Amino acid sequence: MLGKDQLVELQLIETEAGMKPLQGVMMELEDGAYPLLSKVTATTDLNEGFGDCNYAMLIGAKPRGPGMERKDLLSANAQIFADQGKALNDSAAVNAKVLVIGNPANTNALVASANAPDMWPEQFIAMTRLDQSRAQALLAEKVGVPVKDVDRVVIWGNHSATQYPDLSYARVNGKWAKDVINDEKWIREDFIPRVQKRGAEIIGARGASSAASAASAGIDTIRDLHLGTTDQWQSNGIVSDGTYGIRQGLWYSVPTVCNGDSHYRRVLNLPIDEFSAEKMNLTEKELLEERDGVRHLLPKETNGTVTWNVLASLKDAWEAGDMSSVDKIASTMPPGFQKSVEAAKAAS
Repeated sequence: MLGKDQLVELQLIETEAGMKPLQGVMMELEDGAYPLLSKVTATTDLNEGFGDCNYAMLIGAKPRGPGMERKDLLSANAQIFADQGKALNDSAAVNAKVLVIGNPANTNALVASANAPDMWPEQFIAMTRLDQSRAQALLAEKVGVPVKDVDRVVIWGNHSATQYPDLSYARVNGKWAKDVINDEKWIREDFIPRVQKRGAEIIGARGASSAASAASAGIDTIRDLHLGTTDQWQSNGIVSDGTYGIRQGLWYSVPTVCNGDSHYRRVLNLPIDEFSAEKMNLTEKELLEERDGVRHLLPKETNGTVTWNVLASLKDAWEAGDMSSVDKIASTMPPGFQKSVEAAKAAS
């Protein structure tokens, strides 16, 4: 996951009730004699488990029970991720990267980040790589090629049934996928809804949620973030900075590239047609509704998220002496940042 020579220490966190089964997992890890696995520990304490970690994969989330409304599940899981965000803030390595896998992943990432005020929002990613992998596999099956020959499939928005799997930029052996498929009806009436509902399809078939494929997608996400993949695109649920007209501060899946420095960069300036815009707005609407459902877990100061891109824009405007732009950018920031900008202007 982190390279062929990188030793790994696993720090596993479980509930008290889950500790005994976890001991069995640890025995299997030991019996596997993995050459790069140097140490495995287990704890129920969040701060101990996240202590000095470089990568955190937040997997556990409460499943939806009989008679439980979506809003109840959202609130229950959001509390779990609020607690994890606080512990990460206090205990993780300063440059730690956090991959949120437990559902609802996008909003859980929002909550975790909001409760980690000393960490950058960009350090938190909601996993939508599984959706991308599903979409790539379906496209490969449709055109009869190995999945390795398919790239630039994009997942926009929420990791839910409103996500938008987009083939507008996808390629098959370097050729535009839509030319290869030549079947818009299949894309809109089969491909899109099947990717959106693939998780439910798997539950119906095996009686449980995705396991091996979800684990593989998590490994793929961290590996690509850490090692890079040249010009390959990866869909990641990341904090929106307003790009593509998405509300700032939501964790929204967009295409990214990773160059091997443990950071992602958005793929910018993609043309968006009317059909795509409608789908993208629909999934944004759901994310706004989810955010409003967990507002009680969002510290007030974090209601305006400040991203690296916003700070870079502020720096450029300041160095150019464009105070009008400085004021405009500062107006989108939380009060503490605005006060700092005003103080800097007064001192200059």
